[in-house]
Amino acid sequence: MLVTDPGKIADARKALEADLAELDLACSRFRPDSEIVALGSRSVVSPLLAEAIAVALRGAELTDGDVDPTVGAAMSALGYDRDFGDLPGDGPAVTTRTIPGWRHIRLNRETRELIMPEGVQLDLGATAKAWAADRSATRLAQELGCGVLISLGGDTAVAGEPPEGGWRIRVQDVTGLVSEPVDGPTQVVAITSGGLATSSTTARRWRRGGDVLHHILDPRTGLPAEPVWRTVSVTAATCADANIASTAAIIRGRLAPGWLASIGCPARLVAQDGAIQRVAGWPA
Repeated sequence: MLVTDPGKIADARKALEADLAELDLACSRFRPDSEIVALGSRSVVSPLLAEAIAVALRGAELTDGDVDPTVGAAMSALGYDRDFGDLPGDGPAVTTRTIPGWRHIRLNRETRELIMPEGVQLDLGATAKAWAADRSATRLAQELGCGVLISLGGDTAVAGEPPEGGWRIRVQDVTGLVSEPVDGPTQVVAITSGGLATSSTTARRWRRGGDVLHHILDPRTGLPAEPVWRTVSVTAATCADANIASTAAIIRGRLAPGWLASIGCPARLVAQDGAIQRVAGWPA
């Protein structure tokens, strides 16, 4: 988190930590006491979880199901059901699992009633983190009266008056701290509003049955998407929209550049061999 008024950083941090703790308790499928883990086939959900699910369903609609929140059980079946530090070095062979599909989810925004088929496990990992960055950045900018940048694991949202020249962000396809030496192609860009998101097939990986898997599933196969791209970075009017587009681009593979250009999303795509493709005016 960054703010343009250094004197407000302590208040900003306290507020952000509270936001993230609330979100984790509502949306995390990695903790047994979360609201999302306790969902049944018919539930009345909290306002926070209702909004998070609505964002996920919107992402599914915009991408024709490429970004689908009903992949939770398939993710668990692949072994991605705990913190990476707790994952075994290898596991049993991968077995495919049919994805129920987002069209079977019904959410009444007024009553917050959620209806879904028995046994469906929701996974909001493709959208909730980016939406959380948008939500907190917007709220903190309004409350503190200054510019705010919040970056949550590759999902960056900005709000309020930006610093001179915009918020400078180093985009890279290998996860690492700003202070660490850069490994691989990088680019520094600047944004003044909205958000920037990077989706990757290299940052969250584990082994099952001798195969190396990553965390972005293709709902049509129930398996990790073909790793055509190491990373896809997208900028949009919100970080949530940028993340929806970058995640869908990973899943669409070779069709992604044309699709991103057709919807006007500036993007930087890094292929497995390190070749870089820029579309829709990136980085301008």
